[in-house]
Amino acid sequence: MAILAAIIDAAIFASSGIFGTALLPALTMTMMLVAADLALALRPGTAAVVAYIQVVTRICACLLLGHYGLASGIGDVGVLVAGYRAGAWLPTRASATVLPVLMVGVAVAALINGTADEWWMIPAIGVSNALIPWLVGRYTAAGGAYVTKLEMQRENDRAVMDKALADEREAIARDLHDVISHHVSAIGIHAGAARMAMGSDVEASTRSLEAVESSSRAAMMDLRRQLDLLHGRDAAGDRQPGLANISELVDSVGAAGLDVELDMTGATVELPASLDVTVYRIVQEMLTNALRHGDGSARLNVRVNHSRIVIEESNAIAAETYPGGSLHRGLDGMRRRAELFDGDVECGADASGRWQTSVAIPIGAS
Repeated sequence: MAILAAIIDAAIFASSGIFGTALLPALTMTMMLVAADLALALRPGTAAVVAYIQVVTRICACLLLGHYGLASGIGDVGVLVAGYRAGAWLPTRASATVLPVLMVGVAVAALINGTADEWWMIPAIGVSNALIPWLVGRYTAAGGAYVTKLEMQRENDRAVMDKALADEREAIARDLHDVISHHVSAIGIHAGAARMAMGSDVEASTRSLEAVESSSRAAMMDLRRQLDLLHGRDAAGDRQPGLANISELVDSVGAAGLDVELDMTGATVELPASLDVTVYRIVQEMLTNALRHGDGSARLNVRVNHSRIVIEESNAIAAETYPGGSLHRGLDGMRRRAELFDGDVECGADASGRWQTSVAIPIGAS
C-alpha cells in the first residue's frame, strides 16, 4: 500500500508540469513525497510522526507548485492513509492530538494550492481528507478490538468450562470410589468368610451371605443416589448421608469384621449440607482403608464444634498386604475433599507401626 501511494502521489505531482519548469526542485520534492509515502509502511507506533511528515510534505509541495504558478498536482493517497493509520493504530489521546493537525494541514495546503474556491470548501477538504479517514480507522480499530475481546472471552469461558468439567469428573470419581469401594470391600470380606465357613459352619456361612446381600443392596442404594444427583433428581426424602449417619457406618463396617472404637463429640452441631456429606465420605474412606489394610480393629475420634471439625483414625497395619492393591485414590480423594473447605490431612505410620490419619476442617471455610 505504501508503494502504491508513493507511485500515485509522485505521478500526480509530475503531471503538474513542474519537471519542465524547475527540474532540481521537482526531483527533490518528488523524493520527499515518495519518502513520506513509503514511511506509511513503518510500525504502528510511528503513525503520529508519519502523519506530521505527510502534512509538512503536502504543504511544501503546494508552496513549490504555487511558487511556479502551478495550481494542481497534489495527490491525496498518502494523507488519506496517514489519517486512517492515526485513527486505527494510535491510543485515544495521541490519535485525538494528530487529528486537528491533519485537518488544519490539508486545509492550509488547499488554500496555498488554490483548490478551495469557496470558504466552505476549506472545512470540507479537512473533513474529507482527514476526519473521515481518521473516523474509519477508529471504527475499524474499535471493531477489531471488540472481536478480539469476544474471542478472548470465549477462550476464557472455554478454559473455565474445561476446568469445571474436569473438577466435576474428579468429584464424580471420588464419590463413586467412596461409595463403591466401601461396600465392595465388605462384600469381598464376607464372601471370603462364607467360603471358608461353607460345609463346616452353616450358620456362620449363612450370616456372611446375608451380609453380602445387605452390602450389595446398600451399594445399589448409594449408587442410585449418586446417579439421581447427576441427573438432578435429588429427592428430599433420600438425602445424602452426613454426620448423623456415622454411627450407622461404624455398625456397617463392624458387621464386615472391623471392630471400631468410636468417640464422637458434637454430633448435634448442624453443618452445611456440602460439608456434612464431605465429613461422612472422609470417615467412610478412613474406615474402608482400615478394613482393607488393618488387623480388624480401629479407633475413630470425631470432634465437632462451631468452628472446627477434627477427625482422627488409627489402626494397626495388617501383616499381609491387601490383595486388591492400592493406587492411593482414597487418600488423594480425602485430601481433595478436605482442601475444598481449607482443611488439612495428615496420614502415615507412627513409631509403633499403627497407621494414623488426621483431618481438620474449619467450619467457617464452608
